[in-house]
Amino acid sequence: MEGLVIMAVDTEAIKEHIRGILIALGDDPDREGLKETPDRVARMYEEVFEGMNYSNHEIAQMFDKTFEDKMDFTDAGQDMVMVKDIEIFSYCEHHLALMYDMHVTVAYIPKGKVIGLSKIARIADMVGKRLQLQERIGADIAEILQEILGSEDVAVVIEGTHSCMTARGIKKGSASTKTYTLRGAFREDRFLQMRLG
Repeated sequence: MEGLVIMAVDTEAIKEHIRGILIALGDDPDREGLKETPDRVARMYEEVFEGMNYSNHEIAQMFDKTFEDKMDFTDAGQDMVMVKDIEIFSYCEHHLALMYDMHVTVAYIPKGKVIGLSKIARIADMVGKRLQLQERIGADIAEILQEILGSEDVAVVIEGTHSCMTARGIKKGSASTKTYTLRGAFREDRFLQMRLG
């Protein structure tokens, strides 16, 4: 994520702007039911956009838990680690709309070490907690895993639903988007691609 400026989420500014949005929508931010909305939204944004506080490199350092003990991956083309159906959500940077029902599959070919499986899910979750594009989520996960594993051979497949398509505009509720991020051997090897499903 070159060029990304990392900063903490400014909850006070969010409160002020959410109050302004409520007024712009024609509602009264001081009425019962909305009084605490700016504060609730600010706290929610702090949580759901946590990943914006970290670069890919910092996320790699955060979840760099690998195991090398007694592993022999000499025939790299035959050994693959895959974690399927990691559920995440994110927010589209174009409409701030929710991307949901997202299922991430991550695969890699070990080069002498493997990463703790829960760390793969944590990386996917943290990367999703940014204003994102589905394509970039895959690229970010791949970049982080390549750094941690020292392996170029990483694939990320994501299927998700975008509320900017289902709830507004074209309103196609059954539409989903599938993206493939293929690095290293996954880019060239049709057999590996087929194993991704």
